[in-house]
Amino acid sequence: MIRDGVLVLADGSVFEGDLLGAEPAASAESAAVFSGEVVFNTVLSGYQEVITDPSYAGQIITFTTPHIGNYGVNATDFESRRPFCRGVIVRDIARRHSNYRAEASLDALLARYGIGGIGGIDTRRLTRLLRDTGAMPGAFGADETAVRAAAAAERGTDGIDLVAEVTTETSYSVGDADAGRHVVAYDFGMKQSILRDLSGLGRVTVVPASTTAAEVLALNPDGVFLSNGPGDPAEVGYAVDAIRDLLSRVPVFGICLGHQLLSRAIGGDTFKLPFGHHGGNHPVRHEATGKIEITSQNHNFCVDPESLVGTATVTHLNLNDMTVEGMRVNDAAAFSVQYHPEAGPGPHDSKYLFAMFDELMGGTGRRSAAPSARQLIEPELGVA
Repeated sequence: MIRDGVLVLADGSVFEGDLLGAEPAASAESAAVFSGEVVFNTVLSGYQEVITDPSYAGQIITFTTPHIGNYGVNATDFESRRPFCRGVIVRDIARRHSNYRAEASLDALLARYGIGGIGGIDTRRLTRLLRDTGAMPGAFGADETAVRAAAAAERGTDGIDLVAEVTTETSYSVGDADAGRHVVAYDFGMKQSILRDLSGLGRVTVVPASTTAAEVLALNPDGVFLSNGPGDPAEVGYAVDAIRDLLSRVPVFGICLGHQLLSRAIGGDTFKLPFGHHGGNHPVRHEATGKIEITSQNHNFCVDPESLVGTATVTHLNLNDMTVEGMRVNDAAAFSVQYHPEAGPGPHDSKYLFAMFDELMGGTGRRSAAPSARQLIEPELGVA
C-alpha cells in the first residue's frame, strides 16, 4: 500500500514522495517522523553496504542513482550488525528484486530494522540543493506539520559523539588464534569488510572505542588499527588520548574516522566539509608515486593540512577539492587514510594499504584465511 509522505529540510525546502520501509511509531504527543542530517551518496551499486555502514549514524542517505533495490539484499553484504542510519531517500525503489544472491527486498530490510525511507523524490534537485548549500538537517513522514517541526529541531552530527552508539560493547576475536600476527582493532563503527582484510593478516582482537592504551598494550599487539566511524572527531577525546599514548609504542594504521583521530592525537585539527565525500568514485593522488586511485569514501569531516606541518607528511590528496586523504606520522610508525581501501562497496585500487600495515608490523607473520562476513555476523542478522 502506497503511503504518501513529505520530506522537509531545515531551510524549508519541501519534497513530496511515498513512504517506504518502517512505519515510525507515533507518540501521544507527536506524529510519526524520521529525522537526521541529509547527505547524498553517488555509488551506482552497493546500496546495502552503504545503508549498513555504521559511519552513517545520525544521517539520512540520499542515493543519486535513480533506481535502487533491484538486486535485493542478503546476509553476506551487511557491513555491521544492523543499519545505524536514520533513513533512506530514493528516486525509485524496485518493485521486484531479482538476483540469485537475494534473500529479501530492500524495503523489507528497512522495515525489519526500523529504518524509514521515502521514494518518488526528485533526488537530482535534492542533490543539487545539498551540493550548493551543504548537508543539512531534515525529516520525513506523513504529517507535514510534524515533519517541519522535526526538521527545525534536528541537530545534525556536529558536536555529537555518535561513536558511543555504534561501537561494540565487549571485546571479541576474529581469525586464526595461532597466527603469527596479532592486531588490536578499535571499533569506532568498523565495517565488516575491513575486519575481513585485517583478519587476513592474522588474529584480530576488536575492542570498544573507550578502551585505554594500557588495556590495549596488555594484549601485546603487533599493531593497532583505528577504524572508521560516524560523527564529529572532536567529540571523541577519549580515543584521541588513547591513541596519543600508543604512538611510538606500537605500529598504528587508521581509516576514515581513525585517520581523523590519529591526526588529532598528534596535534592536528579537523573541520566539517560542506556536503562531505560519499561515493565509490573519488579520485585520490598518491603523492609519492603520482598514481591516481579511484576510491570509496564516506566522511563529513576532514583534516586541516596546515595543522600537520612539522608532525606529519601528507601522502594522499583528493583531486576533486585537494583535501587531505592520507598522512604518515614523522616520528612514529603510524599512517592513515581518509578513504576506504577495503572497497565495500567500491574499487580495489587501495588494497595495498593493508600490505603496508603488515610490513609496518614486521612483515613476518603468516597470512591466515579470512572468515566471510556471513560467518562473522549472520547470527545477529536474521534477514532471510
